[in-house]
This record gives sequence, structure tokens and C-alpha cells, in this order.
Amino acid sequence: MLQISGADTGFVLVAAALVLLMTPGLAVFYAGMVRSKNVLGTLMQSFILIALVTLEWVYIGYSLSFGPDLGGVIGSPAWFGLAGVGLAPNPDYAPTIPHLAFMIYQCMFAVITPALITGAFAERMKFSSFLVFSLLWTVLVYNPVCHWVWGTGGWLKNLGVLDFAGGLVVHLACGSAALAAALVIGPRKGYGNENYLPHNLPMTLLGTGLLWFGWFGFNGGSALAANATAVGAFVATHIGGMAGMAMWVAVEWLHRGKPTTLGAASGAVAGLATITPAAGFVSPNAAAVIGASAGALCYLAVAKKARLGYDDSLDVVGIHGLGGIVGTLAVGVFASRAVNPGGADGLFSGSLALLGSQAIGILAVGVYVFCASWAMLALIQRFMGLRVAPEAENQGLDLSEHSETAYGA
Repeated sequence: MLQISGADTGFVLVAAALVLLMTPGLAVFYAGMVRSKNVLGTLMQSFILIALVTLEWVYIGYSLSFGPDLGGVIGSPAWFGLAGVGLAPNPDYAPTIPHLAFMIYQCMFAVITPALITGAFAERMKFSSFLVFSLLWTVLVYNPVCHWVWGTGGWLKNLGVLDFAGGLVVHLACGSAALAAALVIGPRKGYGNENYLPHNLPMTLLGTGLLWFGWFGFNGGSALAANATAVGAFVATHIGGMAGMAMWVAVEWLHRGKPTTLGAASGAVAGLATITPAAGFVSPNAAAVIGASAGALCYLAVAKKARLGYDDSLDVVGIHGLGGIVGTLAVGVFASRAVNPGGADGLFSGSLALLGSQAIGILAVGVYVFCASWAMLALIQRFMGLRVAPEAENQGLDLSEHSETAYGA
């Protein structure tokens, strides 16, 4: 008979609260980078998803993601409305905490993932179209991808793909969707001719701090117990973020001649995103290498964005999308059973098989999410329109979509 651990339960509930904090933190992080006329519209897009996705998760999403398997592709509707999801542990997912605790912890992941996408179309998407897209995306993209990777019976999980806390499910998924959104919606008015300077970088740095703090629940909590794996993930998370920030600032300094606060914030988030899939499987030294790689590679991706011709307003593709790819491949290189006996050995521990599985996971998730996101956006464009009118874009989303201003007259 399974026994509930009070220590594990308390740990996971605190971790769930930390992951929830990441969504307001993301809102503040993004809002500081847009122009002042769009700050409330940007904040609103993240905040409303806490309500929208939580309701989706409780009534259908959790069952589709983690419910009894249907062919390795999706969960069955057996747990719709949390039917059968109670206070007893579920042996498939977390045998020492109540099933409800696991459910609410995973809910917070579902909330922040579509919120991350909003950075790609900041300052130009209709709020009504945004709500429809976010709901459809959560049901048709996040839920099945979550089941593939984390659900019992999921086909990528059965293939041996490892994703400790969301390199595929969260970061690559949101990055692939962000690329589709930027391409379908098109650039902001004046893109290429105007400078879109962040209106409040102290706000962005505050958001970075909230995200970093919450990330300890995101990665550390994914151990689902107060144990050695959680400790390793916690340490790897901090080292990855630190190395990402340091490397981004160093490369930026060499490339542009001066380090910037926006670069420090971006580098930290790049390092944190990239260590996410590996946090519970790699050593501290490997975490430093992974974070530093993220700082350099994600900086280069963001720097080359203009040459590729798409307007990913707040660099979701270059930071989260690329970070998810790099981190997922890094699992195949640096993972070690000596660090986590429940994981697998990667290339440096003498096995090439894991690296191949990780590559398949990247290809499957990246292609599916991009194609499905493009199709949803194209349908919404046809029937509702995706972006506000040019006059409304000039006025700003705060007034045109919400009849409010952030800073008064």
C-alpha cells in the first residue's frame, strides 16, 4: 500500500506555488520590454491564462495529458473533471504524494507554456483571437505533447526520451509555436525602420528575478519528492542560469562593445531554459557547460534574427526554442545514472542510444507543434482575424483592446 509522505507533499505544493509565480514573473519580464502603450495588454495576456488554462486543465486537459493511455498519443477522458483524481497517490506518477498534488503541480506547467508564446506576437494580436488560439493550442498541442513525453504509455516516453522538467514539453513547444505565430501574424508596423526600445528595463529585471526564483520549483519540484534528485536539480538550475547570464554578457561585450542589462536578463533566462530538460540528470559541472553554451548560442540566434526576416518581438524562438533543443540534446550527451539512477547514460557515460532518442523527440515535437500551430493560426486568421487594425496598433493595445493606460494621462 502506498504511503503519503508529508515532506514530499509539502515540497511539491511549495514547488507548485513557485511555478505559478513564474507566470506573473513572465508577465512583468515581457511587459518591461514592450512600449509603454502596450504594457497592460502584455501583462493581461499572461494573467488571463492562469484562469483559462487552469479551467481547461481541470476539466479536460489533465486527463488528456496524464490519463489512461490511448495508443501512446493521448490520454483517455477517464479523468475529465478530475473524476478519480483524489487524495490517494497514483503509482504511475508520484507514489508518495496525493494524486491531486501532482495534478495541480502539472497545472502550473500547462499555464506558463502558452504564456511564453505571447512574446512572439507582442504589441499586435487581438485579445479575442489570442484567447481562442491559446485554448485551442493547449488542448490540441500541449496536452498531446505532454502525454507523449511524460504520460504513462506516451510514445516518446516509451522510446526512452528524457525531459526532466520541460525542454520539449515547454520550451521547444512554445518556441516552435512562436515561430509559426511570428510568420503567420507578420511583423509589427514599422518593423525594420523603427527602434522598439524596452520602456522599463527595471521591470524586466524584476521579472527575471521572479522567473529565476520560480524556476527552482519548476526544476527542483520535478523530482516530485524532497530527495537527492531534487537537490541536484536545484543546484544545476542555479548554475545553468548563472553560466547563461555570464556567457551572454561576455559575448555581447565582445560583439557590441558594451554589456547590457537586457543581455544579462536574456542570458539568465536562456541558461535556465536550457538546463531545464537536463537538471535532474546531469552533474553541476555539466550544468555549467550547458548554461554557458546557451548563453553563447542563444545570443547568436537573437543577433541573427533580423537577417531571417521574422519579427519574434521578445525572442521566444531564439531563447526558448533553441534553448529547448540545446538542452534536450545535452541530456543525450551529459546524462548519467551516477547522478540519477532513474535516468539513463548519455554519450559521455558510454552510450550513444540516448542521444538518438533525444534527437527523435526534438524532431517529433518541433514539427508537430509548428504545423499544428500554423494551422490553428491560419484558421483564426480566416474567420476572426489575428491582429488589431493599423490604427489600433498605433494607439497601443492598452487603449484599443482594454480601454486602460498603465501610467495615466
